[in-house]
This record gives sequence, C-alpha cells and structure tokens, in this order.
Amino acid sequence: MIDALTTSYGIRCRRRTPKAVSVVAEKPGAIIEPMSLEQLPDEELVARYRSTAGVGEREQYINELFRRNYARVARWCLRFTADHESAADLAQEIFAKAYQNLTSFQGQSKFSTWLFVIARNHCLNAVRANARQATELKAADGEEILLGIADSAPNQHSMMERTASAELVRKLLAEALDETEKMVFTLHYGEDVPLDAITRLLRLENQSGAKAYIVSAKRKLARLVQQWKARGQYKRI
Repeated sequence: MIDALTTSYGIRCRRRTPKAVSVVAEKPGAIIEPMSLEQLPDEELVARYRSTAGVGEREQYINELFRRNYARVARWCLRFTADHESAADLAQEIFAKAYQNLTSFQGQSKFSTWLFVIARNHCLNAVRANARQATELKAADGEEILLGIADSAPNQHSMMERTASAELVRKLLAEALDETEKMVFTLHYGEDVPLDAITRLLRLENQSGAKAYIVSAKRKLARLVQQWKARGQYKRI
C-alpha cells in the first residue's frame, strides 16, 4: 500500500536498513551534597522536624533552630528586663513554649516572626503576673516615682513624703490609668524599660509612641492626687 501511494505521487521510496544504535554511557553528574543544618532556613528546619520520625534527627533540627535564634530572643528579653538572669529565664521559658506549640506553625510567616509573637506575649503575661510586685514598691521608691509625675502640683513634695506607700501607688495606677497607660508606666518606672523598647514591645503606632502614654499617665495621676488631697483621702490610706 505504501509502495502504491509513493509511486502514484512520483515519490521514489528507498528502503533503508536501520542503523545500529550505539549506546553511549552517560557520565555521572556531579553529586549534590546535602545541605548542612546551618544552611537550612528556619522554616525548612521546622518542616524536617515535623516530618522526621527519628528522635535523634528531630533533636538535631530543633536544637539548631533554637541555637540560631536564642541570642536574638535573649537580647530582646534583656532590653525588657535589664537583668541578665531574668532575661535568660524568660528566654528559656519562651523556647519551651515555642517547642510545645511548634505544630501550630503553619509557615504563613517567617519563623522568627512567629517566635517574636510568642516572646512578646510571654513577656506581657510576665508583666501582668508580676504587676502587683511591680507596683507594690517600697515607700521610698513609690515616693521617688510619684514625686516626678506632677511638678506643677502645689505642695506635692510634702504630700508625697507623708503618703507614699505601695498601697497608694497601686490604687493610683488602678484608678487613674487605662490598661495601656498602666502597662507603659509600670514597664518604664517599675522595670526600667526604655520608652523606645516599650513602643516596639506593645506595638504602639501613635507618633510619639510610649512617651505619649507617659505624658498622659502623669497628667491623670497628678489630677487624681490633687483630688485625693482636696478630699483628704490620702490620710485614710
């Protein structure tokens, strides 16, 4: 059939014998060395940790993950507490919490961002848990703080000398300030956290950051102090 078609159309068909196919062995490609743990991004370490069954390998991934992020978290905690021992304790607690919640990391953000959220929330919870200790200052400390909150208040020094106490500080903060003002005031005066660090910690987006809350807190506290003084309320504390 093929011969008939080719003849009718004037196509001369020449039979060809198939050539022998020479098989050439391919040269082996370059061997790709597996990436070391130090080269793997955080997110890949998490993925391998979650997909690996071997306990030893899982420990390697998690240890490397925490090793490379520990210094950053510890430095951040140090700025928050201004105390090396407390910062180390907080960092250990943060990584323990991160380890317990590692399955909740979905990779929708960078691991460092996810870890920072845990660190921020943990430190805020620590502040709330220690809020009573932070505000129940010694009389001298309470006096020193409250003396500076309203320089324009008449007879402020003599009044504070007589009434500064842990109970006074606690009641003043609780009655005069909202939650954010109280948090900023406690962090700055009770924990010696710099205002710029507080601004980042609490994610304050207003132009002046934590400083605006300090100004507002001082104004409210000064007003309340004068009200208490006018009513003679400070004598009953």
